[in-house]
Amino acid sequence: MPALCRDCLTRFDSGPRCPSCRRPRVVSHPELWDLTIAHMDCDAFYASVEKRDNPDLADKPLIIGGGRRGVVSTACYVARIRGVRSAMPMFKALQLCPDAVVVRPRMQVYAEVSRQIRTMMEEMTPAIEPLSLDEAFLDLSGTARLHGAPPAAMLARLVRRMRDELGLTGSIGLSHNKFLAKIASDLDKPHGFSVIGRAETQAFLRPKPIRLIWGVGEASQAALERAGIRTFDDLLRWDRKDLGARFGSMGDRLWHLARGEDRRRVTRNAPIKSISNETTFSEDTGDPEILDGHLWRMCEKVADRAKARGLAGRVVTLKLKKADFTLLTRRHALSDPTQIADRLYRTARALFDQVPGAGPYRLLGAGLSDLVPEAMADRAGDLLDPNAATREKAERATDAIRARFGEGAILKGRALR
Repeated sequence: MPALCRDCLTRFDSGPRCPSCRRPRVVSHPELWDLTIAHMDCDAFYASVEKRDNPDLADKPLIIGGGRRGVVSTACYVARIRGVRSAMPMFKALQLCPDAVVVRPRMQVYAEVSRQIRTMMEEMTPAIEPLSLDEAFLDLSGTARLHGAPPAAMLARLVRRMRDELGLTGSIGLSHNKFLAKIASDLDKPHGFSVIGRAETQAFLRPKPIRLIWGVGEASQAALERAGIRTFDDLLRWDRKDLGARFGSMGDRLWHLARGEDRRRVTRNAPIKSISNETTFSEDTGDPEILDGHLWRMCEKVADRAKARGLAGRVVTLKLKKADFTLLTRRHALSDPTQIADRLYRTARALFDQVPGAGPYRLLGAGLSDLVPEAMADRAGDLLDPNAATREKAERATDAIRARFGEGAILKGRALR
């Protein structure tokens, strides 16, 4: 059976250890040299960058997030073992892990590291589809002759370079389509390399829960479970027409995914349609200060991501979910695109103030859509708000200070709510 040492990249017949370096970090699979679609996911990306840049944090539980009333952006694996999860309220995370070190996110630093990883990927293949700063699909079809090595070996070389040159680790999923590659990358985290071949696709999927399907959230999962669908095996029992009649367009997609079929191509520079951030509260809340603090932090994250990608948006969206799961969405089209957190927040806050009732809410989100290049951002100004230009200059200056001295160098008071 084909095998590969993930440390020294030796290719050999299957065995528990590499015959060259004698290390056990070996991946073997009958289709190892034939599969070409991969998903690479950095391991606890934000936390790993912080630990790399501050060795004193190496062995400590680390949480990336806001103040005590904020939420967790991500956490290192030490903190995750204690139960800390992304989007968890900070107070709950600190109850689970009271000795954790809390660091505010440095989005500009993470964006720069992401660009460095992207450069490494582009040396392998032009067919790269980023999903976020820390993960991407790659199509390495036809690259074996160019590099003198099969895709699996090139992917192992990529994560080795990330470790040696950037001090970061990533996990690889390798398969014959995007759907299975993304599932595979989660099977052996952190620093994993998992393979799902064509021949084993059906046997692998049949007993798995349908929550493995990317994009199936709590509401969709509940609807599927009401129909008696909890596993892929349950899905296989449904006729294609019946699935379509019950679940609409999602039904047809589910029919194909139940069989491990995914015809989506890895699309380089696929246009980003929107940038958003949202959180589901552990307890429903109608507290105006808590909601306002969350809204500001979300708008700040959306603005940071827009700036990191060189984008601006014309449409501001506010998303709310009530305690009874009623979903409310409000949108406002700006006179010109923005990537400024202050303007995004003020627009989203105005939308929030127009929502009848006072909650409580279980989910809050903010976003930008109708995206354009940042060169078109905030050029017209706000004639109804003469102080808008001054606040924009202050925000740009704040960005520069944070880029030089760190995210915690300067904060707005509302960020601490």
